[in-house]
Amino acid sequence: MRNLQPSRIKGKDIPTALKKWLYASGSLTQQLTDLGGGEFHVERIREHYQRLAFADSKWMNMPAHHIAWVRETYLYGSESQAWVKAKSIFPILSLQKKARIFKYIRNKPIGWFLFQRTNPACERRIIYTEEGWARQSCYTWHGCKFIVQETFLPRFEQFIEQH
Repeated sequence: MRNLQPSRIKGKDIPTALKKWLYASGSLTQQLTDLGGGEFHVERIREHYQRLAFADSKWMNMPAHHIAWVRETYLYGSESQAWVKAKSIFPILSLQKKARIFKYIRNKPIGWFLFQRTNPACERRIIYTEEGWARQSCYTWHGCKFIVQETFLPRFEQFIEQH
């Protein structure tokens, strides 16, 4: 995995407790399940088609006018409030290959499929959004490229600071 590891982004310091989560490799699904004592679930917010953002199309080496299927979800651990807001961007070309499975997983986590008997190639960037610190991962899985953005919500930061 290729990672850029700054300690500050856009004038903001990355909270120490959150750094290990932003830069962790492997399945966030499994890591959150472990942290939640075996509890984990996904809530779909919405699924839709949209044109790729220019930065995303460039990162995945896709045409800027390309359409993608986007899945937005909340990820929960052992609490009633969501810990992570996830956004997955699957270019149509990837959905015509093995990644088409992700369009039909409903409330199952992408990580269960993505890391099953494989360790996909991953490039990562860390960003700060209005909702919190996020990691964006560009995966190459069975020849398919797609982006998964995981934003760690304030309740998650509070939880890891207390535990």
